[in-house]
Amino acid sequence: MFLPSVSLGSLAFYAFMVLMASLGLWDVFFGFEENKCSMSYMFEYPEFQKIQLPKKVAKRYPSYELYLYGEGSYAEEHKILPLTGIPVLFLPGNAGSYKQVRSMGSIALRKAEDIDFKYHFDFFSVNFNEELVALYGGSLQKQTKFVHECIKAILRLYKGQEFAPKSVAIIGHSMGGLVARALLTLRNFKQDLLNLLITQATPHVAPVMPLDRFITDFYMTVNNYWILNARHINLTTLSVAGGFRDYQVRSGLTFLPKLSHHTTALSVVSSAVPKTWVSTDHLSIVWCKQLQLTTIRAFFDLIDADTKQITQNPKKKLSVLNHHFIRHPAKHFEEKPAIISDLTVTPLWVPVKVSKWSYVAYNESDNIYFTFPLANHRKIYSHAYCQSTMLDTNSWIFGCINSTSMCQQGVDLSWKAELLPTIKSLTLRLQDYPSLSHLVVYVPSIHGSKFVVDCEFFIKETRSIQLQVTHLFSFGLSSRTVKLNTNGLFYNIELLNFGQIYQAFQVNVDSKCSGVKEEITSIYKLHIPWSYEDSLTIAQVPSSTEISLKLHVAQPDNDSHVALLKMYTSSDCEYEVTIKTSFSQILGQVIA
Repeated sequence: MFLPSVSLGSLAFYAFMVLMASLGLWDVFFGFEENKCSMSYMFEYPEFQKIQLPKKVAKRYPSYELYLYGEGSYAEEHKILPLTGIPVLFLPGNAGSYKQVRSMGSIALRKAEDIDFKYHFDFFSVNFNEELVALYGGSLQKQTKFVHECIKAILRLYKGQEFAPKSVAIIGHSMGGLVARALLTLRNFKQDLLNLLITQATPHVAPVMPLDRFITDFYMTVNNYWILNARHINLTTLSVAGGFRDYQVRSGLTFLPKLSHHTTALSVVSSAVPKTWVSTDHLSIVWCKQLQLTTIRAFFDLIDADTKQITQNPKKKLSVLNHHFIRHPAKHFEEKPAIISDLTVTPLWVPVKVSKWSYVAYNESDNIYFTFPLANHRKIYSHAYCQSTMLDTNSWIFGCINSTSMCQQGVDLSWKAELLPTIKSLTLRLQDYPSLSHLVVYVPSIHGSKFVVDCEFFIKETRSIQLQVTHLFSFGLSSRTVKLNTNGLFYNIELLNFGQIYQAFQVNVDSKCSGVKEEITSIYKLHIPWSYEDSLTIAQVPSSTEISLKLHVAQPDNDSHVALLKMYTSSDCEYEVTIKTSFSQILGQVIA
């Protein structure tokens, strides 16, 4: 009588475990946002010119090849060597094709045409014969040595040119990024041959599936070398993860180790990249138009005007990558931006003395400077916040020093602003700018365009609201709610005790608006201060909007920052934020 009861109990237990695993797998494979990447298209027929390698190299690596990407007249011209551009080498990943280079190569070609080929990039790609290196690591070392030979062959193609390159940039997809990092472990490899490494969806931390000792040994060799030699590695490296859409490589695996001595490495999730703001799956990361546009813009800003090649200055390289991939101020990159700007002489200087102000600009005939005297505001408020729906790259907000009502020169505060999908915004802590007497907002004369500029002064405590997340084992049966019923433009909701990967929550934002005839856009931004994995949700209010809160990287033990839900709101609306545990997403986080 005892055995049947044990059997039934075991059967029930196994059935329960299968159910939990099924829920978790469903969340991993289907519980993410839809693909919001735009497809990148070629403007002309793509051509891949095979590069002739030395006979010894071709004989040693008969399965591998090197190609140069081209389109139309550019492809025809470059069949006659030597080359004159800036070399970039693309390395495909597990079972990847060398033809995946075409998206970034085509976009770079269009960008070069826009500037009349003042500068242009030559995109090369390696054919690894679509080897399954994520399943069998025996070929990884061979691929690494072949890439070394390719770099030397590429640089020979520029021999004798006035601005011949001495190094190449590498873009590595998936395991191709790991192969690029492995170059530094080769005995006879010179680090000066690489000037930049960008990896896309590369599992740097550990293999996704450690199926054999070859792959685990390869990872150990590469990561140990980078850790032990961090002081001597000057290679600027950017790792871009795909986010939750990439269920093949969890984004937490793509983050390069934060070493105190290695300050030239950045890791970011595509959902946090300015002007991209989307999650990509493992394959779309190489053709996602938003991300590739950002990447190519960065490449052109990295060019040194004197050498006509990618700059050798590590500070500039890091500054460019921060500008395009971390925080974009809605201005074109400048290596040394002017702090003081001349303000155009105009009769229209309009003083604004209220603490909350909004201006709708439409068919303005004259330039207008709106000035906000700060003396009285400092006595009451701690911060100033301004936003504009005019998303051009011109300076728009300044600070006057010791001025009575107007100033001929001002501190350009536009560089402190942040670009978001529908606005550019700036928050200033007034005590950080004691010498400023006025805040100045510039509204240009633009015909046929309508945009809105808003400013307000506030006390920080009135815009920071604490929200304790629900318990892990509440199973979504309980929830917590906060209401934003004042007329502010910006709020920070502090998500207390949210810092572990196994946590997952569903947030619902209900908005109700009064006296509004047309839809208004609000932005809800999940900001994770210990890693660059922010995500944005754009909502047309009034509405009810669902947001998933999950982490790629757990909060470090020595980090005291708090995750934030930053809400860019409308002063005509009231918002109610409700959070509850999402059990299915927890299972998905555990399985992933």
